[in-house]
Amino acid sequence: MRNSNTLTKPLADRMRPRVLGEYVGQTHILKQGKPLYEAISSGRLHSMIFWGPSGTGKTTLARLIAQHADAQFLPLSAVLSGVKDIRAAVEQAKKLQQTEGKATVLFVDEVHRFNKAQQDAFLPHVEDGTVYFVGATTENPSFALNNALLSRARVYVLTALTSEDLLQVLNNALSDATHGLGSLGIIMTDDIKQQFAAAADGDARRLLNLLELSVELAAAHNSVVIDETISREVLSGGVRRFDNQGEEFHNQISALHKSVRGSSPDASLYWLCRMIDGGCDLSYLARRIVRMASEDIGNADPRALQLAINAWQTQERLGSPEGELALAQAVVYMACAPKSNAVYKAYNAAMSHVKQTGSLGVPVHLRNAPTALMKALDYGKAYRYPHDEPEAYAAGVNYFPDELIGTQYYQPVERGLEIKIREKLKHLKSLG
Repeated sequence: MRNSNTLTKPLADRMRPRVLGEYVGQTHILKQGKPLYEAISSGRLHSMIFWGPSGTGKTTLARLIAQHADAQFLPLSAVLSGVKDIRAAVEQAKKLQQTEGKATVLFVDEVHRFNKAQQDAFLPHVEDGTVYFVGATTENPSFALNNALLSRARVYVLTALTSEDLLQVLNNALSDATHGLGSLGIIMTDDIKQQFAAAADGDARRLLNLLELSVELAAAHNSVVIDETISREVLSGGVRRFDNQGEEFHNQISALHKSVRGSSPDASLYWLCRMIDGGCDLSYLARRIVRMASEDIGNADPRALQLAINAWQTQERLGSPEGELALAQAVVYMACAPKSNAVYKAYNAAMSHVKQTGSLGVPVHLRNAPTALMKALDYGKAYRYPHDEPEAYAAGVNYFPDELIGTQYYQPVERGLEIKIREKLKHLKSLG
């Protein structure tokens, strides 16, 4: 029989695992023989960072660690707490250590939101064993956390729950009569369950919130059946995991760029759609697509750049969803186009050379001479006008500063239009 206090709690909180055996997922770090599993099972504590998406069990795992070690669990939220709260938690840990000899697990949710000074405040207390620090973050610890804190904690990567994991979580909630919905006799077909698991997108908390909402809708119609009508109403409008401007954002744009570079139109379309579905700014996508056209296709097919710009303009003028199709057209074309990074490499080499060699003078024969003084100094006197030369090419003329004669940056590849460009440059060079 559930008490009234339990009934007022959200389903996701009521179904939080109470022992390690109830924990679902993360078998890559929690199966027998793995360091974290063995440490938890034996009650051996150490400071650690849990890095993973929302709803993967970071907080729950921290609680279970404290429980198995018979340690006090002190939670802090980096969103709501400051250095004052950290000090108060440390004092509480010291008192418990002195009076009862009990260890403390200091859990900090969203630890990446703490600034450097706040993160540094933990260091001496982690160092002297006053607390065992456990931080949870959705951001890459390499960028979000101080090196000093990282060096004192082991990072464990938690992954989004699989469809099988989510179905297990859902079935546990439906069958648990004490903490879950088992006493209500909720009816869901396997197909509906799969729909909920897909909509949860690896997030157990989202799954249980969706389930709880659907049960409330069914109850409003005096029913215990979660059917297609309720499923469509509850699950409509969901978006995939994206985390705009966070770790996953950069991972996905990287995957899109590399799929285009790797000549995979299908994977390119997939990652483009993932980012659109996640709510990415379409203008950002358009800019990156233009970049890809220059960096990875270049003069092997100059039409790619024009198509990318046209797609950007189309997206700006038509908006969504018509403009998104133009971006897809550009991405597919570019994935199928011949590839060359010759211009990209030449640009980087030239820019590096410019920074190294400083302000070298323009050769006299290339200088303009709009005044009598400049003409008297022979500005432009020896200049040869290519259009007056055979093949419109002034053989043997140097266009570099004298110190850089013979420098070459651009090396056309043997693909696409650059084959002809390479042949043309080779021919002109043979003329002297």
